[in-house]
Amino acid sequence: MPGRQSISERGSGMPQTERQDNDKTTPIVIVTGGSRGIGASLVERLHREGFGVLFTHAQSPQEAETLEQTFSDDGPVVRGLQCDVANPDASTCIFDAAEALGDPVALVNNAGITGGLGPLAELGDNELDRVIAVNLAAPARLCREAARRWQNHASRKSIVNISSVAARTGSPNEYVVYAATKAGLEALTRGLAKELAGANILVNAVSPGTTDTTLHARSGEPGRAKRIAEKIPLGRAGQPDEIANAIAWLLSTETSYITGSVIEVTGGL
Repeated sequence: MPGRQSISERGSGMPQTERQDNDKTTPIVIVTGGSRGIGASLVERLHREGFGVLFTHAQSPQEAETLEQTFSDDGPVVRGLQCDVANPDASTCIFDAAEALGDPVALVNNAGITGGLGPLAELGDNELDRVIAVNLAAPARLCREAARRWQNHASRKSIVNISSVAARTGSPNEYVVYAATKAGLEALTRGLAKELAGANILVNAVSPGTTDTTLHARSGEPGRAKRIAEKIPLGRAGQPDEIANAIAWLLSTETSYITGSVIEVTGGL
């Protein structure tokens, strides 16, 4: 399948694709971290809404291929790009790849990592640096690239950053650095929305509560969503498609007067 070379292997060139008939007017949404969980649900939802999608993934080529093949014969193009969003060259590569497929109209900064569960005192420097690089520095670079490429376009463009309820709760004894990066991402959202409003670029964030994805297993506690569920007023963890619905709404024509907002999807938490 196309577009699976890493950035280090390919430099900043565009991905090779098998389909040569892509319509350059097709609206393309960039979704980082799109091969599973909330990202995969969003890719599916956007495809139903008529968007083409360029999604990134770091280390899940089989899941990415399965997602691509789901849409290979029907509707707008869906392509995966394997890359490390924390690479300083990633933002250029990702936007170049999206422009090769159509007209990028939106960016969803969804990729994120928690690091291992535990108190801050147990967090090593390498893990600390990695959480900041993926969750805050990478979205900032991608937002910067979007601003550079879109400011002279008259048509509406959108950026949606995926935060977390942890930005508000702080996640003590679990992952306070992750929480801090998400709080920073919300500050970036609000400030950038004011910077880019005059260019008709809307910048918002969605803040999910505890969601039933593989994120918890990757952080070291597969059953965390069920453990937290009893504290949630609605009595359960959220599902990825419920978060994707909110993101898709912010990308719709119904939200033309919303910018600088953080939409919480937390089950009342």
